[in-house]
Amino acid sequence: MIITPKDRITAELTEMDKFLNITMSESAEEAVQRGNDLAVYVARTGKLLADAKYWLDEAMKSEVLNTLRDTAKEAKATATAVNALVGSLCKEERYLVNWCERNNRTATHQLSWCVTIISKAKEEMKMAGFGNNNTRRNFNE
Repeated sequence: MIITPKDRITAELTEMDKFLNITMSESAEEAVQRGNDLAVYVARTGKLLADAKYWLDEAMKSEVLNTLRDTAKEAKATATAVNALVGSLCKEERYLVNWCERNNRTATHQLSWCVTIISKAKEEMKMAGFGNNNTRRNFNE
């Protein structure tokens, strides 16, 4: 099992974020090219999300946090208070999970937009008579 290190996850998400924040035109050619990149990003963010969750799980079950949980329980702290404390100590890992999810959703929505743009261009070509046998026949008459 190959788990992406946390610093590498951050670096990849930063690069993806730059791409995801570019406004696309309504050009079908651009939509095809961007769609190809987005499909890769959807897959990659899925893997990075799994890796970020691995790091979060590792942090949550660390020796320090287990000791903290036990101490808090002995001190009669509420479960909510213990969970809030543990959650705050794992904020970096939780942030990576949230960022992966956000980039994955953004790439997925943008990919859908690319499909819409391509469909629109195909429909416009049909309406203009491209690829229509009747159009060719009219030119030959």
